Amino acid sequence: MTADLWPYLILVVVGFLPNEVWRWLGVFFSRGLDETSEALLWVRAVATAILTGVVAKIIVFAPGALAGVPLWIRLGSAAVGMAAFALFRQSVFAGVVAGTAALIAADLVIGR
Repeated sequence: MTADLWPYLILVVVGFLPNEVWRWLGVFFSRGLDETSEALLWVRAVATAILTGVVAKIIVFAPGALAGVPLWIRLGSAAVGMAAFALFRQSVFAGVVAGTAALIAADLVIGR
């Protein structure tokens, strides 16, 4: 194997495979679970709250290049993404695309 491919092999062995085992175990053990049970509703609510907190932290305390974009543009882009999510039958794809497009467009128009 050439020296150029070793980093990719390491990524697969160390990053992908250990996570993939847990995903398949989750799929295996989740068969037959009632999606409307109180326990799964609670798990879904906690996962949603954690994800919301992470996204809010990234928007307010932006890392890297995003820190150069004004806060009002970041908040406005998030609002555009949420509106697109609601308008397009709760499509995550539509929300992400609309929010990202709004962020890029506003940053290009306003400039840094």
